[in-house]
Amino acid sequence: MISGNSNLPDFNNRLRQITFLLLIGAMSVLLFSQLYLFFPGFLGAITLYIISRRWFFFLTEKKSWNKTVTTVLFMLVFLICIAAPIYFSFQLLYTKIQELLSQPQKLEEGLAVVSAQIEKWTGEDFISGDHISDIQNELARLIPNLLNSSATMVGNLLIGIFLAYFIFKNGHQMEDTLIDYLPLREVNQQQFAEETRRMVTANALGIPLISLVQGVCALIGYWIFGVNDFVLLGFVTGIFAFFPVVGTAMIWLPIVIYMFSVGDTGNAIGLGIFSAVITGNVDYLARVTLLQRIGDVHPVTTILGLIVGLKLFGILGFIFGPLLISYFILLLKVYRNEFGSRHSGKG
Repeated sequence: MISGNSNLPDFNNRLRQITFLLLIGAMSVLLFSQLYLFFPGFLGAITLYIISRRWFFFLTEKKSWNKTVTTVLFMLVFLICIAAPIYFSFQLLYTKIQELLSQPQKLEEGLAVVSAQIEKWTGEDFISGDHISDIQNELARLIPNLLNSSATMVGNLLIGIFLAYFIFKNGHQMEDTLIDYLPLREVNQQQFAEETRRMVTANALGIPLISLVQGVCALIGYWIFGVNDFVLLGFVTGIFAFFPVVGTAMIWLPIVIYMFSVGDTGNAIGLGIFSAVITGNVDYLARVTLLQRIGDVHPVTTILGLIVGLKLFGILGFIFGPLLISYFILLLKVYRNEFGSRHSGKG
């Protein structure tokens, strides 16, 4: 009887703890369900802080720059560096899509030529009239989707810059508070911080860097071998380079087939060799050179991240999808170190 009463306070404490955890979980789900559209803005603010904190503290602490002025300066640099590529990318895509929709016969003729060449090689008709019509309908829907994505992107950009301002201004205080709330041992807190820095840097800088390098290489190849709209196609190839291994081939291979079909055999062979040897392999060269210093991301992580990210965040998922997968893997590592070692120690 006495034993049962002595266990009662422990039971009450556990019950209160479970109740609080359920309440926190329910409120977290409610908040996320209402704010998830702007979740990339929050992730973006954290990302900007992690990749720039060293320079920020160097200027404010070592060089004694005014913290408010430095923070505003960083926000302006972030705004220009992020907004300018987004604006020019949108202009590039929007103009070309409008041109294709205003002259649908050009698209039909191009697809028909490619379809005839594929059928000549394989004996199969992969692009029928229905497929061409479906492609035109998708292009027509692409402009409203681009406008919606742009509005969401601008909203996330403004929220990200707004949050980043306060994060930078209160950097050390925020870090100390976060460490206090982390339910981890000190050694795992250090691992969590270091892995987070490496992972965010790899995703925010490494993956876009690979895509940029492949896009530039593809653009050079298209220019050398006389491809029209080589700037636009180089840009699109860079976007598809986010998909490892086969991403760039989804763009340059149809171009090569089209060049064969219109009788431009020499340039088609040249572009095919250039794309397969240089554009396709510069990914590997970038990983073993540049990304060794920045941090690499496994291709499987990238692919899974893109699947999740594009569904959750749209075009912003190119960056934040792989980041979410990397965070999930990091949490598994921390859990193993935090609790696995304890259990093994007891055994």
